[in-house]
Amino acid sequence: MQYIDNIIFLILLVAGFGLFAKSLQKIYRNIKLGREINRSDNKSERWGTMARVAMGQSKMTARPVAGVLHLFVYVGFVIINIELVEIIVDGIFGTHRFLSSIFGHTFYNFFTATLEVLALLVVIGVVLFFIRRNFYGVKRLTMKELFGWPKDDANWILIIEFALMMAFFKMNAADSILQMRGVFPAHGSFPISEMIFVPFLEIFSFDNGFLMFTEKAAWWFHFVGILFFMNYLYYSKHLHIILAFPSTWFANLDKKGKFNNLESVTKEIKLMMDPNADPYAAPAEGSEADVPSKFGAEDIFDLNQVQLLNAYSCTECGRCTSVCPANITGKKLSPRLILMKTRDRLEEVGRNIDKNGSFVDDGKKLLNDYVTKEELWACTTCNACTEACPILLDPLSIIFEMRRFLVMEQSAAPQELNLMMTNVENNAAPWQYNQADRLNWAND
Repeated sequence: MQYIDNIIFLILLVAGFGLFAKSLQKIYRNIKLGREINRSDNKSERWGTMARVAMGQSKMTARPVAGVLHLFVYVGFVIINIELVEIIVDGIFGTHRFLSSIFGHTFYNFFTATLEVLALLVVIGVVLFFIRRNFYGVKRLTMKELFGWPKDDANWILIIEFALMMAFFKMNAADSILQMRGVFPAHGSFPISEMIFVPFLEIFSFDNGFLMFTEKAAWWFHFVGILFFMNYLYYSKHLHIILAFPSTWFANLDKKGKFNNLESVTKEIKLMMDPNADPYAAPAEGSEADVPSKFGAEDIFDLNQVQLLNAYSCTECGRCTSVCPANITGKKLSPRLILMKTRDRLEEVGRNIDKNGSFVDDGKKLLNDYVTKEELWACTTCNACTEACPILLDPLSIIFEMRRFLVMEQSAAPQELNLMMTNVENNAAPWQYNQADRLNWAND
């Protein structure tokens, strides 16, 4: 019977991690649909930024309540799943609490007691987050853009994490009683389980057989639940658990407000300045001239790979939208929704590729079909959204690239901007009068 359990465990383990690897491969493929961008500079600064922001959660504390609760869940859930190593070894070889033989009695007791305290903090965190999200009425968590799946997704994650922690406590409580009865050797210290869950089990005076079944059932639930959670991430905003790390590493380190030069514009200028260049000649593959000639972004293929990574990494926390002056004053723009729509379009393109083997034009674009011009022109480019993001995402860069496309490819800027650009072209200033009259005000 033990061998059958081990085989089932191994099959589930391989299947779970195999599906997870397949999901990561699909995400990587979709991100690679974007334009390449070189973000390999300042490696030491990038490693420091990732350690400080993604691992150290430094920007979460800007909002202390959410920051502390998130720290409970983040640290607790990550460290508790160190026990997954023990579960895997026990599941494959049929051992019981394998790490006790590695750590030694004293340190293993300290280790399991620490896990119990962290698990309690996770439970406190997810319960308060659930109440805060569904009953407390935080505006950024109750906006219309979160209706439907985004809200359900957030709640399901909280419920799953709560259930996993309950299974963890139940497993430890049954194990503790069996250790006290001499059925299992005394390994581990379980202060929270012994304080809360053991008295509950002892009320009913369960026999050893039932307790062994309870311990094993909770153990299996915890293991299968972790595999389910891991594979659910692909469909969830909680993908940021993984992608926050590369997103912070590849974050834009330039000063906020500094706009990048378009490679397509640089190419055109070089052609104009080279009297021997043939503008209609096909560029050599891999050459500097081999640059897309489109100005700005119309679809996800025109965005760079870091921007697409940002779309997948968005936590949908709404901190960006809550500080956006356009959104605060009732405009249609929501920086969070820009990232969500970019991800939706990226996923739609991914499904198209899965179905056809390569992308087949579906007649849709990110611009207009997902993101409207009204949203784009509402942006004041103040960078409040990029400053507020806890993992350094940059929705403004996506907005700016699509506005570039509207101006430079479609000449579709608002009349006020067209008038200003005409004045700059004719008068070298945004005002509608001749340069010779510019100082007339001094004589008034």
